[in-house]
Amino acid sequence: MRLIAALATLLLVAGFATGASAHAALVSVDPASGSILKTAPKVVELRFNEAVTPGAILLIDGAGRARDDARIDASGETISVVMPRDLPQGTAVVSYRVTSQDGHPVAGSVIFSVGAPTATKPPARADGGLSALIWLARIGLYLGLFVGVGGVFFSRWIAWSMTGTAVPRMALLIGIPSAIVSLGVQGLDLLGLPPAAVVTAAPWKVAFATSAGPALLVAVASMLLAMMALRSAWYARAFAMIAFIGVGLSLAMTGHAATAPPEMLTRPAIFLHGLGVAFWIGALAPLAALMSKPATAALPVVNRFSRIAVLAVGVLALTGLGLAIVQLERPSALIETRYGAILSIKLGLAVLLLALAALNRFRLTSALARDEKAAPALKRSILLECVIALAIFAVVAGWRFTPPPRTIVPETPLALHIHTDKAMFQVLVAPGKAGVNDFVLQLMTGEGTPLGAKEATLTLSLPERGIEPIERAASLGPDGYWHVRKVELPFAGRWHVRIDALVTDFEQITLEDELEVAP
Repeated sequence: MRLIAALATLLLVAGFATGASAHAALVSVDPASGSILKTAPKVVELRFNEAVTPGAILLIDGAGRARDDARIDASGETISVVMPRDLPQGTAVVSYRVTSQDGHPVAGSVIFSVGAPTATKPPARADGGLSALIWLARIGLYLGLFVGVGGVFFSRWIAWSMTGTAVPRMALLIGIPSAIVSLGVQGLDLLGLPPAAVVTAAPWKVAFATSAGPALLVAVASMLLAMMALRSAWYARAFAMIAFIGVGLSLAMTGHAATAPPEMLTRPAIFLHGLGVAFWIGALAPLAALMSKPATAALPVVNRFSRIAVLAVGVLALTGLGLAIVQLERPSALIETRYGAILSIKLGLAVLLLALAALNRFRLTSALARDEKAAPALKRSILLECVIALAIFAVVAGWRFTPPPRTIVPETPLALHIHTDKAMFQVLVAPGKAGVNDFVLQLMTGEGTPLGAKEATLTLSLPERGIEPIERAASLGPDGYWHVRKVELPFAGRWHVRIDALVTDFEQITLEDELEVAP
Protein backbone atom coordinates (compact mmCIF):
# COMPACT_ATOMS: atom_id res chain seq x y z
CA MET A 1 0.00 0.00 0.00
CA ARG A 2 2.92 2.37 0.62
CA LEU A 3 4.08 1.73 -2.94
CA ILE A 4 0.61 2.58 -4.26
CA ALA A 5 0.47 5.76 -2.20
CA ALA A 6 3.93 6.85 -3.33
CA LEU A 7 3.19 6.26 -7.01
CA ALA A 8 -0.18 7.98 -6.76
CA THR A 9 1.42 10.99 -5.06
CA LEU A 10 4.11 11.17 -7.74
CA LEU A 11 1.50 11.07 -10.50
CA LEU A 12 -0.55 13.76 -8.78
CA VAL A 13 2.46 16.05 -8.51
CA ALA A 14 3.36 15.44 -12.17
CA GLY A 15 -0.21 16.02 -13.26
CA PHE A 16 -0.89 19.26 -11.43
CA ALA A 17 2.47 21.00 -11.27
CA THR A 18 2.01 22.99 -14.48
CA GLY A 19 1.73 26.68 -15.24
CA ALA A 20 -1.35 28.62 -16.20
CA SER A 21 -2.52 28.05 -19.74
CA ALA A 22 -5.59 28.32 -21.91
CA HIS A 23 -6.58 28.36 -25.60
CA ALA A 24 -4.86 31.03 -27.65
CA ALA A 25 -6.67 33.57 -29.84
CA LEU A 26 -5.28 36.22 -32.16
CA VAL A 27 -6.07 39.65 -30.74
CA SER A 28 -4.19 42.04 -33.03
CA VAL A 29 -2.05 42.25 -36.17
CA ASP A 30 0.35 45.05 -37.15
CA PRO A 31 -0.13 46.10 -39.90
CA ALA A 32 -3.85 45.38 -39.71
CA SER A 33 -5.14 42.55 -41.86
CA GLY A 34 -6.55 43.98 -45.09
CA SER A 35 -4.27 47.04 -45.03
CA ILE A 36 -3.18 48.67 -48.28
CA LEU A 37 0.34 50.05 -47.78
CA LYS A 38 2.48 52.30 -49.93
CA THR A 39 5.66 50.43 -49.01
CA ALA A 40 6.30 46.92 -47.76
CA PRO A 41 6.40 46.56 -43.95
CA LYS A 42 9.63 45.45 -42.33
CA VAL A 43 7.84 43.23 -39.81
CA VAL A 44 4.37 41.72 -39.43
CA GLU A 45 3.52 41.20 -35.75
CA LEU A 46 0.85 38.74 -34.60
CA ARG A 47 -0.21 39.23 -30.99
CA PHE A 48 -2.18 36.53 -29.14
CA ASN A 49 -3.96 36.55 -25.79
CA GLU A 50 -1.38 34.17 -24.29
CA ALA A 51 2.11 32.87 -24.95
CA VAL A 52 2.24 30.65 -28.05
CA THR A 53 4.79 28.47 -29.81
CA PRO A 54 5.17 28.91 -33.60
CA GLY A 55 4.42 25.79 -35.62
CA ALA A 56 4.22 26.57 -39.33
CA ILE A 57 4.46 30.19 -40.52
CA LEU A 58 4.18 30.67 -44.31
CA LEU A 59 4.61 33.88 -46.31
CA ILE A 60 3.13 34.11 -49.81
CA ASP A 61 4.16 37.29 -51.60
CA GLY A 62 2.21 39.44 -54.03
CA ALA A 63 3.44 37.34 -56.96
CA GLY A 64 1.90 34.21 -55.40
CA ARG A 65 5.25 32.68 -54.45
CA ALA A 66 5.84 30.89 -51.14
CA ARG A 67 8.84 32.54 -49.51
CA ASP A 68 11.32 30.72 -47.30
CA ASP A 69 13.42 33.79 -46.50
CA ALA A 70 11.07 35.34 -43.92
CA ARG A 71 12.55 35.20 -40.40
CA ILE A 72 10.31 34.14 -37.53
CA ASP A 73 10.86 35.52 -34.02
CA ALA A 74 8.72 34.42 -31.06
CA SER A 75 8.52 36.22 -27.74
CA GLY A 76 5.71 35.32 -25.35
CA GLU A 77 2.39 36.39 -26.87
CA THR A 78 3.96 37.89 -30.00
CA ILE A 79 5.08 36.23 -33.23
CA SER A 80 7.14 38.54 -35.44
CA VAL A 81 7.53 37.72 -39.14
CA VAL A 82 10.46 39.72 -40.55
CA MET A 83 9.72 40.44 -44.21
CA PRO A 84 12.32 39.89 -46.95
CA ARG A 85 13.68 43.10 -48.47
CA ASP A 86 12.57 42.30 -52.02
CA LEU A 87 8.87 41.84 -51.24
CA PRO A 88 7.06 42.69 -54.50
CA GLN A 89 3.93 44.77 -54.84
CA GLY A 90 0.55 43.10 -54.57
CA THR A 91 -1.37 41.24 -51.87
CA ALA A 92 0.79 39.18 -49.48
CA VAL A 93 -0.50 36.48 -47.14
CA VAL A 94 0.95 35.39 -43.80
CA SER A 95 -0.49 31.99 -42.92
CA TYR A 96 0.17 30.91 -39.33
CA ARG A 97 -0.18 27.79 -37.20
CA VAL A 98 0.82 28.19 -33.55
CA THR A 99 0.45 26.00 -30.50
CA SER A 100 -1.53 27.29 -27.53
CA GLN A 101 -0.63 26.24 -24.01
CA ASP A 102 -3.42 23.64 -23.90
CA GLY A 103 -1.59 21.77 -26.66
CA HIS A 104 -4.05 22.61 -29.45
CA PRO A 105 -3.17 24.33 -32.73
CA VAL A 106 -4.49 27.77 -33.66
CA ALA A 107 -4.44 28.59 -37.36
CA GLY A 108 -5.38 31.47 -39.60
CA SER A 109 -4.15 33.94 -42.21
CA VAL A 110 -3.65 37.68 -42.40
CA ILE A 111 -3.25 39.70 -45.59
CA PHE A 112 -1.89 43.08 -46.56
CA SER A 113 -1.30 44.74 -49.91
CA VAL A 114 1.73 46.66 -51.06
CA GLY A 115 0.40 49.10 -53.61
CA ALA A 116 -2.56 47.79 -55.61
CA PRO A 117 -4.28 44.62 -54.28
CA THR A 118 -3.95 41.37 -56.25
CA ALA A 119 -5.79 38.06 -56.17
CA THR A 120 -3.35 36.26 -53.83
CA LYS A 121 -5.27 33.86 -51.57
CA PRO A 122 -4.37 32.00 -48.35
CA PRO A 123 -3.18 28.41 -48.94
CA ALA A 124 -5.94 25.82 -48.81
CA ARG A 125 -5.60 23.06 -46.24
CA ALA A 126 -6.92 19.70 -47.35
CA ASP A 127 -7.07 18.36 -43.80
CA GLY A 128 -10.30 16.35 -43.96
CA GLY A 129 -8.47 13.04 -43.76
CA LEU A 130 -6.21 14.21 -40.95
CA SER A 131 -9.16 15.58 -38.97
CA ALA A 132 -10.97 12.24 -39.33
CA LEU A 133 -7.87 10.44 -38.10
CA ILE A 134 -7.56 12.77 -35.10
CA TRP A 135 -11.23 12.18 -34.27
CA LEU A 136 -10.98 8.38 -34.57
CA ALA A 137 -7.78 8.27 -32.51
CA ARG A 138 -9.47 10.32 -29.79
CA ILE A 139 -12.41 7.89 -29.67
CA GLY A 140 -9.98 4.97 -29.47
CA LEU A 141 -8.17 6.68 -26.61
CA TYR A 142 -11.47 7.14 -24.74
CA LEU A 143 -12.25 3.46 -25.22
CA GLY A 144 -8.89 2.48 -23.77
CA LEU A 145 -9.11 4.79 -20.77
CA PHE A 146 -12.77 4.49 -19.83
CA VAL A 147 -13.83 1.05 -21.06
CA GLY A 148 -10.42 -0.60 -20.74
CA VAL A 149 -8.88 0.81 -17.56
CA GLY A 150 -12.30 1.39 -15.98
CA GLY A 151 -13.34 -2.19 -16.75
CA VAL A 152 -10.21 -3.65 -15.20
CA PHE A 153 -10.66 -1.50 -12.10
CA PHE A 154 -14.26 -2.70 -11.76
CA SER A 155 -13.26 -6.34 -12.12
CA ARG A 156 -10.46 -6.11 -9.55
CA TRP A 157 -12.03 -3.80 -6.97
CA ILE A 158 -15.82 -4.13 -7.30
CA ALA A 159 -16.66 -7.49 -8.88
CA TRP A 160 -13.68 -9.41 -7.45
CA SER A 161 -14.06 -11.52 -10.57
CA MET A 162 -12.55 -11.55 -14.07
CA THR A 163 -15.89 -12.32 -15.70
CA GLY A 164 -16.50 -10.09 -18.73
CA THR A 165 -12.95 -8.74 -19.08
CA ALA A 166 -12.77 -9.61 -22.80
CA VAL A 167 -14.26 -6.23 -23.73
CA PRO A 168 -11.91 -4.19 -21.47
CA ARG A 169 -8.97 -6.18 -22.86
CA MET A 170 -10.04 -5.36 -26.42
CA ALA A 171 -10.55 -1.70 -25.48
CA LEU A 172 -6.99 -1.57 -24.11
CA LEU A 173 -5.63 -3.12 -27.31
CA ILE A 174 -7.42 -0.33 -29.21
CA GLY A 175 -6.54 2.44 -26.77
CA ILE A 176 -2.77 1.97 -26.59
CA PRO A 177 -2.10 2.36 -30.33
CA SER A 178 -4.75 5.11 -30.48
CA ALA A 179 -2.79 7.11 -27.90
CA ILE A 180 0.39 6.69 -29.95
CA VAL A 181 -1.40 7.69 -33.15
CA SER A 182 -2.91 10.68 -31.30
CA LEU A 183 0.56 11.96 -30.54
CA GLY A 184 1.70 11.64 -34.15
CA VAL A 185 -1.35 13.29 -35.70
CA GLN A 186 -1.14 16.04 -33.08
CA GLY A 187 2.29 16.90 -34.46
CA LEU A 188 1.04 16.75 -38.04
CA ASP A 189 -1.76 19.15 -37.18
CA LEU A 190 0.55 21.53 -35.34
CA LEU A 191 2.92 21.74 -38.31
CA GLY A 192 0.25 21.60 -41.03
CA LEU A 193 1.85 18.48 -42.55
CA PRO A 194 0.13 15.74 -44.60
CA PRO A 195 -0.47 12.30 -43.04
CA ALA A 196 2.49 10.82 -44.96
CA ALA A 197 4.87 12.96 -42.87
CA VAL A 198 4.02 10.91 -39.76
CA VAL A 199 7.09 8.73 -40.51
CA THR A 200 9.40 11.72 -39.97
CA ALA A 201 10.69 12.89 -36.60
CA ALA A 202 9.41 16.49 -36.75
CA PRO A 203 5.72 15.93 -35.87
CA TRP A 204 6.58 13.60 -32.97
CA LYS A 205 9.11 16.03 -31.57
CA VAL A 206 6.82 19.05 -31.69
CA ALA A 207 3.85 17.10 -30.29
CA PHE A 208 5.79 15.75 -27.36
CA ALA A 209 6.91 19.30 -26.51
CA THR A 210 3.27 20.29 -25.90
CA SER A 211 1.20 19.44 -22.82
CA ALA A 212 -0.45 16.64 -24.82
CA GLY A 213 2.83 14.70 -24.99
CA PRO A 214 3.25 13.91 -21.27
CA ALA A 215 -0.53 13.45 -20.90
CA LEU A 216 -0.58 10.77 -23.59
CA LEU A 217 2.43 9.07 -22.00
CA VAL A 218 0.53 8.87 -18.72
CA ALA A 219 -2.46 7.46 -20.63
CA VAL A 220 -0.31 4.78 -22.28
CA ALA A 221 1.30 3.90 -18.95
CA SER A 222 -2.13 3.59 -17.35
CA MET A 223 -3.38 1.26 -20.08
CA LEU A 224 -0.24 -0.88 -19.91
CA LEU A 225 -0.66 -1.22 -16.14
CA ALA A 226 -4.28 -2.19 -16.69
CA MET A 227 -3.17 -4.89 -19.14
CA MET A 228 -0.80 -6.25 -16.52
CA ALA A 229 -3.59 -6.11 -13.93
CA LEU A 230 -5.54 -8.62 -16.02
CA ARG A 231 -3.04 -11.27 -14.98
CA SER A 232 -3.61 -13.37 -11.88
CA ALA A 233 -0.69 -11.94 -9.92
CA TRP A 234 -0.15 -10.42 -6.48
CA TYR A 235 0.23 -6.92 -7.96
CA ALA A 236 -2.97 -7.03 -10.03
CA ARG A 237 -5.17 -4.95 -7.71
CA ALA A 238 -2.41 -2.41 -7.05
CA PHE A 239 -1.77 -1.94 -10.76
CA ALA A 240 -5.51 -1.60 -11.43
CA MET A 241 -5.73 1.19 -8.84
CA ILE A 242 -2.68 3.06 -10.18
CA ALA A 243 -4.01 2.75 -13.73
CA PHE A 244 -7.39 4.08 -12.59
CA ILE A 245 -5.75 7.14 -11.02
CA GLY A 246 -3.75 7.60 -14.23
CA VAL A 247 -6.96 8.04 -16.21
CA GLY A 248 -7.86 11.17 -14.27
CA LEU A 249 -4.30 12.47 -14.37
CA SER A 250 -3.90 12.11 -18.13
CA LEU A 251 -7.10 14.11 -18.69
CA ALA A 252 -6.14 16.77 -16.14
CA MET A 253 -2.75 17.43 -17.73
CA THR A 254 -3.96 18.92 -21.02
CA GLY A 255 -6.96 20.12 -22.98
CA HIS A 256 -9.46 22.99 -23.02
CA ALA A 257 -11.15 22.28 -19.69
CA ALA A 258 -8.08 21.28 -17.70
CA THR A 259 -6.25 24.49 -18.59
CA ALA A 260 -9.16 26.84 -17.92
CA PRO A 261 -8.56 29.27 -15.05
CA PRO A 262 -8.66 28.86 -12.11
CA GLU A 263 -6.57 25.71 -12.66
CA MET A 264 -6.50 24.90 -8.94
CA LEU A 265 -10.21 24.09 -9.38
CA THR A 266 -10.54 22.98 -13.01
CA ARG A 267 -7.72 20.43 -12.97
CA PRO A 268 -9.06 18.58 -9.90
CA ALA A 269 -12.55 18.79 -11.43
CA ILE A 270 -11.34 17.14 -14.65
CA PHE A 271 -9.45 14.55 -12.58
CA LEU A 272 -12.58 13.60 -10.62
CA HIS A 273 -14.79 13.78 -13.72
CA GLY A 274 -12.49 11.38 -15.55
CA LEU A 275 -12.50 8.93 -12.64
CA GLY A 276 -16.29 9.10 -12.47
CA VAL A 277 -16.63 8.32 -16.18
CA ALA A 278 -14.12 5.46 -15.99
CA PHE A 279 -15.89 3.94 -12.97
CA TRP A 280 -19.35 4.12 -14.53
CA ILE A 281 -18.62 3.29 -18.17
CA GLY A 282 -15.93 0.74 -17.33
CA ALA A 283 -18.40 -1.30 -15.29
CA LEU A 284 -20.96 -1.72 -18.08
CA ALA A 285 -19.36 -4.54 -20.13
CA PRO A 286 -18.45 -6.71 -17.11
CA LEU A 287 -21.93 -6.12 -15.63
CA ALA A 288 -23.58 -7.18 -18.88
CA ALA A 289 -21.48 -10.39 -18.86
CA LEU A 290 -22.47 -11.07 -15.24
CA MET A 291 -26.11 -11.13 -16.26
CA SER A 292 -25.45 -14.55 -17.81
CA LYS A 293 -24.52 -15.86 -14.37
CA PRO A 294 -27.06 -17.00 -11.75
CA ALA A 295 -28.72 -14.16 -9.86
CA THR A 296 -27.06 -15.27 -6.63
CA ALA A 297 -23.68 -14.55 -8.19
CA ALA A 298 -24.59 -11.38 -10.06
CA LEU A 299 -26.78 -9.61 -7.49
CA PRO A 300 -24.09 -8.90 -4.83
CA VAL A 301 -21.85 -7.30 -7.49
CA VAL A 302 -24.72 -5.23 -8.89
CA ASN A 303 -25.62 -4.01 -5.40
CA ARG A 304 -22.01 -3.06 -4.58
CA PHE A 305 -21.70 -1.16 -7.85
CA SER A 306 -25.05 0.60 -7.39
CA ARG A 307 -24.10 1.93 -3.94
CA ILE A 308 -20.84 3.45 -5.20
CA ALA A 309 -22.37 4.57 -8.50
CA VAL A 310 -24.64 7.01 -6.67
CA LEU A 311 -21.55 8.85 -5.41
CA ALA A 312 -19.89 8.64 -8.85
CA VAL A 313 -22.94 10.14 -10.56
CA GLY A 314 -23.03 12.96 -8.01
CA VAL A 315 -19.35 13.73 -8.65
CA LEU A 316 -19.93 13.63 -12.41
CA ALA A 317 -22.88 16.00 -12.17
CA LEU A 318 -21.13 18.54 -9.94
CA THR A 319 -17.82 18.58 -11.80
CA GLY A 320 -19.55 18.59 -15.18
CA LEU A 321 -21.74 21.52 -14.20
CA GLY A 322 -18.80 23.49 -12.86
CA LEU A 323 -16.68 22.89 -15.95
CA ALA A 324 -19.57 23.79 -18.26
CA ILE A 325 -20.05 27.10 -16.43
CA VAL A 326 -16.34 27.90 -16.75
CA GLN A 327 -16.15 26.96 -20.42
CA LEU A 328 -19.39 28.57 -21.61
CA GLU A 329 -19.39 31.74 -19.47
CA ARG A 330 -22.94 32.52 -20.62
CA PRO A 331 -26.02 30.30 -21.23
CA SER A 332 -26.54 31.62 -24.76
CA ALA A 333 -23.24 30.00 -25.80
CA LEU A 334 -25.06 26.63 -25.69
CA ILE A 335 -26.83 27.53 -28.93
CA GLU A 336 -24.56 30.23 -30.37
CA THR A 337 -21.30 28.26 -30.58
CA ARG A 338 -20.16 24.90 -31.95
CA TYR A 339 -18.68 24.06 -28.56
CA GLY A 340 -22.05 24.70 -26.93
CA ALA A 341 -23.84 22.61 -29.56
CA ILE A 342 -21.57 19.65 -28.81
CA LEU A 343 -22.16 20.14 -25.08
CA SER A 344 -25.92 20.26 -25.64
CA ILE A 345 -25.85 16.94 -27.52
CA LYS A 346 -23.65 15.41 -24.83
CA LEU A 347 -26.04 16.57 -22.12
CA GLY A 348 -29.00 15.06 -23.97
CA LEU A 349 -27.21 11.72 -24.27
CA ALA A 350 -26.14 11.90 -20.63
CA VAL A 351 -29.74 12.40 -19.55
CA LEU A 352 -30.69 9.23 -21.44
CA LEU A 353 -27.82 7.42 -19.75
CA LEU A 354 -28.98 8.61 -16.32
CA ALA A 355 -32.53 7.53 -17.09
CA LEU A 356 -31.36 4.02 -17.94
CA ALA A 357 -29.17 3.93 -14.83
CA ALA A 358 -32.15 4.93 -12.69
CA LEU A 359 -34.28 2.25 -14.37
CA ASN A 360 -31.60 -0.35 -13.68
CA ARG A 361 -31.16 0.61 -10.05
CA PHE A 362 -34.71 1.21 -8.90
CA ARG A 363 -36.61 -1.29 -11.01
CA LEU A 364 -34.58 -3.97 -12.79
CA THR A 365 -32.14 -4.63 -9.94
CA SER A 366 -35.05 -5.05 -7.53
CA ALA A 367 -36.72 -7.39 -10.03
CA LEU A 368 -33.48 -9.36 -10.29
CA ALA A 369 -33.50 -9.86 -6.53
CA ARG A 370 -36.99 -11.31 -6.76
CA ASP A 371 -36.79 -13.24 -10.04
CA GLU A 372 -33.89 -14.43 -12.24
CA LYS A 373 -35.98 -13.73 -15.36
CA ALA A 374 -35.18 -10.03 -14.93
CA ALA A 375 -31.55 -10.67 -15.94
CA PRO A 376 -32.14 -10.48 -19.74
CA ALA A 377 -33.97 -7.15 -19.40
CA LEU A 378 -31.20 -5.75 -17.20
CA LYS A 379 -28.58 -6.99 -19.67
CA ARG A 380 -30.36 -5.27 -22.59
CA SER A 381 -30.56 -2.03 -20.63
CA ILE A 382 -26.84 -2.18 -19.80
CA LEU A 383 -25.96 -2.86 -23.44
CA LEU A 384 -28.05 0.17 -24.44
CA GLU A 385 -26.02 2.20 -21.94
CA CYS A 386 -22.88 0.98 -23.74
CA VAL A 387 -24.23 2.24 -27.07
CA ILE A 388 -25.09 5.65 -25.62
CA ALA A 389 -21.65 5.87 -23.97
CA LEU A 390 -19.99 5.20 -27.33
CA ALA A 391 -22.12 7.95 -28.89
CA ILE A 392 -20.98 10.35 -26.16
CA PHE A 393 -17.33 9.49 -26.89
CA ALA A 394 -17.91 10.22 -30.59
CA VAL A 395 -19.59 13.55 -29.81
CA VAL A 396 -17.11 14.91 -27.26
CA ALA A 397 -14.17 13.96 -29.51
CA GLY A 398 -15.42 16.85 -31.65
CA TRP A 399 -14.34 19.30 -28.95
CA ARG A 400 -10.82 18.84 -30.26
CA PHE A 401 -11.75 20.99 -33.27
CA THR A 402 -13.51 23.95 -31.66
CA PRO A 403 -12.42 26.38 -28.94
CA PRO A 404 -14.59 26.90 -25.85
CA PRO A 405 -16.58 30.15 -25.73
CA ARG A 406 -14.45 31.49 -22.86
CA THR A 407 -11.45 31.72 -25.23
CA ILE A 408 -13.25 33.55 -28.03
CA VAL A 409 -11.91 37.09 -28.13
CA PRO A 410 -14.62 39.61 -29.06
CA GLU A 411 -13.89 41.47 -32.25
CA THR A 412 -12.71 45.01 -31.65
CA PRO A 413 -14.65 47.56 -33.73
CA LEU A 414 -12.76 49.70 -36.19
CA ALA A 415 -12.27 53.19 -34.82
CA LEU A 416 -11.93 56.30 -36.94
CA HIS A 417 -11.24 59.75 -35.48
CA ILE A 418 -11.82 62.82 -37.68
CA HIS A 419 -10.72 66.09 -36.12
CA THR A 420 -10.79 69.68 -37.36
CA ASP A 421 -10.83 73.01 -35.56
CA LYS A 422 -14.59 73.12 -35.93
CA ALA A 423 -15.62 69.57 -34.99
CA MET A 424 -14.52 66.09 -33.93
CA PHE A 425 -16.29 62.97 -35.15
CA GLN A 426 -15.58 59.55 -33.64
CA VAL A 427 -16.73 56.61 -35.78
CA LEU A 428 -16.95 53.00 -34.59
CA VAL A 429 -17.56 50.24 -37.17
CA ALA A 430 -18.47 46.72 -36.05
CA PRO A 431 -17.19 44.22 -36.97
CA GLY A 432 -15.11 46.33 -39.36
CA LYS A 433 -14.94 43.66 -42.05
CA ALA A 434 -16.38 43.15 -45.50
CA GLY A 435 -20.07 42.31 -45.12
CA VAL A 436 -22.81 43.80 -42.96
CA ASN A 437 -21.58 46.44 -40.49
CA ASP A 438 -23.04 48.78 -37.87
CA PHE A 439 -21.79 52.36 -37.58
CA VAL A 440 -21.86 54.48 -34.43
CA LEU A 441 -21.17 58.21 -34.82
CA GLN A 442 -20.18 60.43 -31.92
CA LEU A 443 -20.41 64.09 -32.92
CA MET A 444 -18.45 66.65 -30.89
CA THR A 445 -17.35 70.25 -31.20
CA GLY A 446 -13.71 71.18 -31.68
CA GLU A 447 -13.42 71.52 -27.89
CA GLY A 448 -14.73 67.98 -27.30
CA THR A 449 -18.22 68.88 -26.07
CA PRO A 450 -21.32 67.16 -27.56
CA LEU A 451 -22.40 68.64 -30.86
CA GLY A 452 -26.12 69.17 -31.16
CA ALA A 453 -27.21 68.17 -34.66
CA LYS A 454 -30.62 67.99 -36.26
CA GLU A 455 -29.59 65.36 -38.80
CA ALA A 456 -26.56 63.21 -39.59
CA THR A 457 -25.78 61.42 -42.83
CA LEU A 458 -23.12 58.79 -43.55
CA THR A 459 -21.74 58.46 -47.09
CA LEU A 460 -19.39 55.65 -48.12
CA SER A 461 -17.58 54.95 -51.39
CA LEU A 462 -14.80 52.66 -52.65
CA PRO A 463 -13.42 54.24 -55.86
CA GLU A 464 -10.79 51.54 -56.45
CA ARG A 465 -13.59 48.98 -56.84
CA GLY A 466 -15.97 51.27 -58.69
CA ILE A 467 -18.36 51.59 -55.73
CA GLU A 468 -20.18 54.91 -56.07
CA PRO A 469 -21.22 56.86 -52.93
CA ILE A 470 -23.67 55.00 -50.67
CA GLU A 471 -25.68 57.48 -48.59
CA ARG A 472 -27.43 56.38 -45.37
CA ALA A 473 -29.28 58.56 -42.85
CA ALA A 474 -28.26 58.12 -39.22
CA SER A 475 -30.73 57.91 -36.32
CA LEU A 476 -30.12 59.41 -32.90
CA GLY A 477 -30.16 56.72 -30.21
CA PRO A 478 -31.05 57.02 -26.51
CA ASP A 479 -27.33 56.80 -25.74
CA GLY A 480 -26.79 60.18 -27.42
CA TYR A 481 -24.92 58.67 -30.39
CA TRP A 482 -25.99 58.52 -34.03
CA HIS A 483 -26.47 55.00 -35.42
CA VAL A 484 -26.44 53.57 -38.94
CA ARG A 485 -27.24 49.86 -38.82
CA LYS A 486 -26.79 47.03 -41.31
CA VAL A 487 -24.62 48.78 -43.85
CA GLU A 488 -23.42 46.40 -46.56
CA LEU A 489 -19.73 46.80 -47.40
CA PRO A 490 -19.27 44.25 -50.19
CA PHE A 491 -15.48 44.52 -50.50
CA ALA A 492 -12.45 44.96 -48.30
CA GLY A 493 -10.32 47.99 -49.01
CA ARG A 494 -9.83 51.66 -48.25
CA TRP A 495 -13.34 53.15 -48.10
CA HIS A 496 -13.92 56.89 -48.26
CA VAL A 497 -16.09 58.09 -45.37
CA ARG A 498 -18.00 61.38 -45.32
CA ILE A 499 -20.20 62.51 -42.43
CA ASP A 500 -22.59 65.42 -42.87
CA ALA A 501 -24.02 66.89 -39.66
CA LEU A 502 -26.84 69.41 -40.07
CA VAL A 503 -26.38 71.75 -37.09
CA THR A 504 -28.99 74.35 -38.06
CA ASP A 505 -31.23 74.92 -41.06
CA PHE A 506 -28.42 77.00 -42.53
CA GLU A 507 -25.24 75.32 -41.24
CA GLN A 508 -23.85 71.89 -42.07
CA ILE A 509 -20.53 70.43 -40.92
CA THR A 510 -18.87 67.90 -43.22
CA LEU A 511 -15.84 65.81 -42.27
CA GLU A 512 -14.14 63.20 -44.46
CA ASP A 513 -11.50 60.48 -44.01
CA GLU A 514 -10.46 56.99 -45.13
CA LEU A 515 -11.47 53.73 -43.42
CA GLU A 516 -9.53 50.47 -43.90
CA VAL A 517 -12.01 47.57 -44.05
CA ALA A 518 -10.59 44.08 -43.59
CA PRO A 519 -11.68 41.01 -45.62
